Amino acid sequence: MVKNYKKTLLACYLGFITQAITANFAPLLFLKFHKDFAISLGKIALIPTVFFLTQLTVDVLCAQFVDRIGYRKSVVASELCSAVGLVGLAFLPELFPDPFVGIILSVIVYAIGSGLIEVLGSPIVEACPFEHKEAVMSLLHSFYCWGSVGVILLSTLFFAVFGIDSWKWLACLWALLPLYNIYNFATCPIEHLVEEGEGMKTGGLLRIPLFWISIILMVCAGASELSMAQWASAYAESAIGLSKTAGDLAGPCLFAITMGISRVIYGKYGDRMDLMKFMLGSGGLCLICYLMASVSSNPLIGLAGCILCGFSVGIMWPGTISISAKQLPAGGTAMFALLAMAGDLGGAFGPSLVGNITQQANDNLQKGMLAGCIFPLLLILSLLGMKALQKKS
Repeated sequence: MVKNYKKTLLACYLGFITQAITANFAPLLFLKFHKDFAISLGKIALIPTVFFLTQLTVDVLCAQFVDRIGYRKSVVASELCSAVGLVGLAFLPELFPDPFVGIILSVIVYAIGSGLIEVLGSPIVEACPFEHKEAVMSLLHSFYCWGSVGVILLSTLFFAVFGIDSWKWLACLWALLPLYNIYNFATCPIEHLVEEGEGMKTGGLLRIPLFWISIILMVCAGASELSMAQWASAYAESAIGLSKTAGDLAGPCLFAITMGISRVIYGKYGDRMDLMKFMLGSGGLCLICYLMASVSSNPLIGLAGCILCGFSVGIMWPGTISISAKQLPAGGTAMFALLAMAGDLGGAFGPSLVGNITQQANDNLQKGMLAGCIFPLLLILSLLGMKALQKKS
């Protein structure tokens, strides 16, 4: 029988869209939770923290246990957890005396699913016999961007037509996608990068200098992406005076679109490009974008920097994964799990640094963005270090 790896690719595409749903749907409801369940904004701020901490925990555990459990069982579990968590979000808050407990339990369940697909999607695609795998990897990660855009736009449209009070129905509708994708992952061909038990262990990876540079790259990639993405809406509101809805569309939504465009361009033309040069150019553009947002006195130029930053960070995450997979072919699941963990760590640390600097500067977001310049700068230096290390070896 000829194996249909296009079905595997489709399953991974839908898996990344599911990850985007779990990451972006609940934030659209923060004020609704505050109003309906009388949950303080301080508590609501814990929701994304719990989401990312759960993902980080799953990343670490995957490095130890996924090879024993098996890719197929683990990736099917990822879709099941995502679906159960989204449905739970609709019903669990009503079943607990404290609705916040129900929300947090739901977030933890679907964050487990999100963490699993984040770790497993890349090695599953990398193991398929596709040509130009760097381009395929970039295209795969673009589906997270399109998923983010889709969940923001379609949810906004749904609320405009049916009212935000119908959000529980929408949570159940979003859960249908991972439920359908369970069948795809259960039946598609899944290969392994290395034979069972032959992948490198965490201790072995940590003794390789090139892997440490990859870890730094992933931290910088996650921080460069999330620092701008999570503060783009606030920037659009504070600098230009847009409403919350317009700020979401002009900030995070356009950011995700330009990031997706970058990944699609490399996905289509990557076989003709030098990945390292493309990433160095992207790092330079990212630094310029942060400077536009932090130094320019013209708010429109600053907003353009925020939006264009999406294009500049697009290749960083999938590009680092592709370079690592090529340089460390025996890295196995542990390598992909630790890289995902590093990216999530950057995604958690970066926005926090920007927010803290902003607060210390009397709520001057431009000062916070200026501090964020450190991430693309470190990324450029790490890429140059990796290039020198490759030449030496």
